[in-house]
This record gives sequence, C-alpha cells and structure tokens, in this order.
Amino acid sequence: MTAASSAAGRLPRVALLDYGAGNIRSAQRALEHVGAHVEVTQDPHVAVEADGLVVPGVGAFAACMRGLNAVQAPRIVGQRLAGGRPVLGICVGMQVMFERGVEHGVDAQGLGEWPGTVEKLEAPVLPHMGWNTLEIPEGSAMFSGLDADTRFYFVHSYGVREFPLEADEYIEYPRIAWAEHGPSRFIAAVENGPLWATQFHPEKSGDAGLALLGNWVRTLA
Repeated sequence: MTAASSAAGRLPRVALLDYGAGNIRSAQRALEHVGAHVEVTQDPHVAVEADGLVVPGVGAFAACMRGLNAVQAPRIVGQRLAGGRPVLGICVGMQVMFERGVEHGVDAQGLGEWPGTVEKLEAPVLPHMGWNTLEIPEGSAMFSGLDADTRFYFVHSYGVREFPLEADEYIEYPRIAWAEHGPSRFIAAVENGPLWATQFHPEKSGDAGLALLGNWVRTLA
C-alpha cells in the first residue's frame, strides 16, 4: 500500500479522460506508479465520480477541443470543479482550461476556467522541446518537495504568455509557475484550488514528474 492510499485502505480512483488526443499510456503508468488506480475512460459518469480526473492533451488546440466536446468534457470538468473535486490538465489539457486558443490561424474557444489566450511562442527555435526549470510559486502544494533547480520536460510551440486575472480579496489567487524559452515567458503550471494543470509533461519528467503527480494523488485521499 502506498502513501497515496486512503485511510480506508483503497487506492484513489483516477479517471484518465480518453478523447482521442493524449499521452494516455505513459500518463496511466506514471499515475499508477505513484499509487493511483487508473481507469482510462470516455464515460461521463466515471469521469465525474472518480476521486480525480486527468485531462491529457497532445496536438492542436482546436482539434483537442473537438474531441473534448465529443465526450462532454466541458460539462464533466465544470461539474467536478463546482463540487471542489480535483482535476489535473497536462500539456494541451492545460491549455484548454483557458478562454481561447489561436493556432494555425484557427481561433477556438476553450473551457474558460481561466482568462487568457494560448498563442504561438515568440522564440527563434520552435517547438520548445526538452528540459527546463521553472519559477516556482511560494507555498505551492503542487511543487512540494521540489526546488528551483528542478527540471521538467516540455514539448510545445504554443502557450499562455499573460494571466489577465485581477487579485480579489475574497478569492485565493492562483499559484502560477512561469518558464522561459528564448524571449518568451509563459505559464508552465497553474494551481487553483481543485484545478491543477501543467504545460510540461510530468509523466515524461522522471523523478521530478513522479513527485509532482504524487503530490496531486495525495490530495485525492
């Protein structure tokens, strides 16, 4: 039994949303490694009722949104977050949490959980592929036990370069990790109550990625 096991002795149940665009198997293996029982699913009931939901994503923003709409993901994510139930977005699974994405001349609507636009990074070399450090926010549960020299694995050409959300004394402001590629500074991760998301791939980031996924799975107990 792992540290992520609940007090009742069972493994946290994680639904890994399969909508035709995602790094499904490597994410499944990584989550199982840190103590989750993972079910790859397109079933809205399973996705809503699981202890945690993972929304992966690889490819173009608009294509991912079409796949997500086909499996009722906007309703699933909205219903979970309304009840304070954890959701983790990975790569394009993070990008779709923002209002919109502009990619290859296509302007597509996202899930709108956060303000902001996904757009092409301004850098001489794209895609941004490989290992990079982050500006880790203070008090982050997502990055607990990890230091500023920790590197994560990225593969992307698009990102969110601004987070146009004003601070509100009644709402806790999201904790945002930033990264840089060339002259572009972009959002690398967001921790916002039950909604966590990463632009990088924790499932491809070795021990650091497993530590982050373990931090998330422990919130599900």
